[in-house]
Amino acid sequence: MDQSVAIQETLERGENCIIAVQCDVFFDSITESRLLGLVGSTKEHAIFIYTHRRMAITADDVSLEDIIPISLDFAVVEVSSPEELAVVGADTKVRVSYQEEKLQLRLPFGSHSRLFLSEVNRAWSDVCKSTTQAPKFEWISKYHKATGCQGVVKQALAPLATTPTQLNQHQETEKSSDKKGTLEREKGSSNSGTQKTKAYSSQEGQRISSREGRDDLVRSSSHTTSNKAQILAMPQFGLRDNLIKCELLKNEHLYTYLEDFSVFLGTYNVNGQTPKESLFPWLSCTPDPPDIYCVGFQELDLSKEAFFFNDTPKELEWTKAVSKALHPDAKYALVKLVRLVGIMLIFYVKKEHAEFISDVEAETVGTGIMGRMGNKGAVAVRFRFHNSDICVVNSHLAAHIEEYERRNQDYKEICGRLQFRQLDPNQPPLTIMKHDVILWIGDLNYRISELDVSNVKELISKKDFETLHSYDQLKRQIDEEAVFVGFAEGEIDFQPTYKYDTGSDKWDTSEKCRVPAWCDRILWRGKNIVQQHYQSHMALKTSDHKPVSSLLVIGIKKVNAESYKKTFEEIVRNIDKMENECIPSVTLSKREFHFEDVKYMQHQAETFTLFNDGQVPCQFEFIQKPNEPTYCKAWLTANPPKGFIAQGGSVDIELEVFVNRLTAPELNSGKEQIEDILVLHLERGKDYFISVTGNYLPSCYGSSIHSLCQLREPIQDMPQETLREVAEMSGDDNAANAEEPLDIPKELWMMVDHLFRNALKQEDIFQQPGLRSEFAEIRDCLDTGIPDSLPGSNHSVAEALLLFLDALPEPVVPVSFYQQCLQICSSASQCEKVISTLPQCHKNVFNYLAAFLRELLKNSASNRLDVNILATIFASLLLRSPMKQDLAEKRKTQEFFHHFLAQGSS
Repeated sequence: MDQSVAIQETLERGENCIIAVQCDVFFDSITESRLLGLVGSTKEHAIFIYTHRRMAITADDVSLEDIIPISLDFAVVEVSSPEELAVVGADTKVRVSYQEEKLQLRLPFGSHSRLFLSEVNRAWSDVCKSTTQAPKFEWISKYHKATGCQGVVKQALAPLATTPTQLNQHQETEKSSDKKGTLEREKGSSNSGTQKTKAYSSQEGQRISSREGRDDLVRSSSHTTSNKAQILAMPQFGLRDNLIKCELLKNEHLYTYLEDFSVFLGTYNVNGQTPKESLFPWLSCTPDPPDIYCVGFQELDLSKEAFFFNDTPKELEWTKAVSKALHPDAKYALVKLVRLVGIMLIFYVKKEHAEFISDVEAETVGTGIMGRMGNKGAVAVRFRFHNSDICVVNSHLAAHIEEYERRNQDYKEICGRLQFRQLDPNQPPLTIMKHDVILWIGDLNYRISELDVSNVKELISKKDFETLHSYDQLKRQIDEEAVFVGFAEGEIDFQPTYKYDTGSDKWDTSEKCRVPAWCDRILWRGKNIVQQHYQSHMALKTSDHKPVSSLLVIGIKKVNAESYKKTFEEIVRNIDKMENECIPSVTLSKREFHFEDVKYMQHQAETFTLFNDGQVPCQFEFIQKPNEPTYCKAWLTANPPKGFIAQGGSVDIELEVFVNRLTAPELNSGKEQIEDILVLHLERGKDYFISVTGNYLPSCYGSSIHSLCQLREPIQDMPQETLREVAEMSGDDNAANAEEPLDIPKELWMMVDHLFRNALKQEDIFQQPGLRSEFAEIRDCLDTGIPDSLPGSNHSVAEALLLFLDALPEPVVPVSFYQQCLQICSSASQCEKVISTLPQCHKNVFNYLAAFLRELLKNSASNRLDVNILATIFASLLLRSPMKQDLAEKRKTQEFFHHFLAQGSS
């Protein structure tokens, strides 16, 4: 998940978070997690250090702690020991120094950390090469004043000045290309001889030192031609190196052969329980030890703390239970653990195979309400084993028997949003489908339709699983090619894995009496894959689900060293014959693009082809225009934004327009138009200009409360000039109006009124997301007035309401009142007094929403809401922080809003 978005929301206009990375900071004998952001303003850069939630999604989740300017007094040096450098899974330890201060950090494995260090190195190199005056960093002074606390550097320095630490115990190590167990260090700028900052890469793997002591270390391999995974992972981004890599991939069949390896896949929804029994019957059910284990859990922790803060002690409990239950006839190394709230994936490999694991990356995607909450979603790990790229996904999709369309939506969102960064920044991120082998496990939650519970149980008693499977929603959706196109699933010859009475093999005897279903599934996609078994494990009774396992035998591509050497040498000889003096040239299939009727939060995309018609390979990149911070407007994206094209090759580039809450206000008012010029630059070649135009359909989403109260007609029925005039007088209660403004926006009234009439007793209202397609219909209805009543489910209307509040340019409680609200949050009377002083339309909206939520709480027995849930969800939307919101502030906003949810509040 890209945490730079959260940092960007804390910055002011003209300042850009280039890249963010999570790390550990050493404070004497302890470590604490921090989020680092490389922030640029004009030509100056600084590292911003934030305290954070584990999953930083918005500015609410981070709090600025310190800033380190990147000047001539700045340096960053790796201090990992030689022993650590030889371990796949060892993190990268670096020392950051500024003037007389030093800070030791531990960055997690993987290309993202290397990319962060590379970008920091590039920023420092720019300072060294600059011929102008030294940077002054005047722009960071406002942040120092705002934080008003001791910086993390000073906190960490206190023990460093008096006590030996790991920093002093490790010699500074500079790696050369022939050292065993290391990747070549990242290449910075060309003046490496004068650089005093060097950023290095570490081998991929998984750190669990903070979770449990670790004996099973994944050793790295020698840097030899027989290990193509290492050769191709080297961060050499020149034209020549890219061409060699491209040709090697093209001719892979000349030097690779297949060898079979076994992969054990397991999935278990543990219903928030702790391990109460051995997992041995599940994880060691195969006669021979598998080469790889990928074990997935769902609903690891159902507590509100886990949901809102992504922290849980059960991660360690279940990880230990897994490690104890692995096959006893082999020794395994933990390569990676990744978790999002209650969804966890653990990846082990036999020790003897560990040196052939590389390029390990992990990502998460939440598909809960507003696309942010991680109670539903997926975690994934991708890695290279020998010469095969493998991706493992563990997902937990939407619940309830009738919600198969939302499960389909969750699947598509996971496929679209889950992306892995590549080591080569010229290459676009890897999606799930860009792998040789994809293994998908989890509680997919597809149910059995059109049969009542008695018919289902009768078929189960007869073991007529084939007939029962014909009513399975997942099978039907796959047959219709709605989801999992190209995937395979083994024959199901075991009884449904859900729902049982906890601690037994009895079907659900609760009042709801759930229809049994195969919720827990394992699928795969790729060539040369054979399934050895697919089964459930009835012996385990901890949860209301039964665990499922599958053993796959996969043909993995291995390298023949002699054939590889011949192929490599032939490619190099051919490249040496090329004329380096030739100027790169490309042809664009299209240069002008028009996007018709762009709508709020609705993707539109067009594709064009870039064909290399020159005599040499070329590298392209979309570059910034003069005096502009990025290569395109915020509502536009080019994918990929840069890349490499071999001679005679081509690449498809997608231009995507997407208007969100940050870009909608200016477009709604007419101050901004869908217009931009992109500059496509060829290295050593010329520039090409691409025109992007379009028309935006104004929306209530991203319009201010004041503006909407002035509009009695749907916003798309109003002339653009009227919308501009209304926006310009927004906030001026004394402006002359032809007619009295509305008390509250009619769009807000329509959504709340719909929910009041239809959803007061709706189970999990405001906790379960709706359908994207239904949100689009609701948005269009609000913006056009057609139809007269809102379409869609109650959950879709509820999420549409939250998105409306989130998109307000000025929150319901205006930013100017924010600090005052925090100061008096403990006094109910003072809180009410503040609300009484809000601008009239804002006060009306606040009181209207609070009254509606109190009605919801009267029906908590049916809708399962409580004051804490509503305060958590709505406080962050109604009282938005102007820059950031740390945990203490978040709790104060919740305390403030609590007063208005109490029954009897006016």
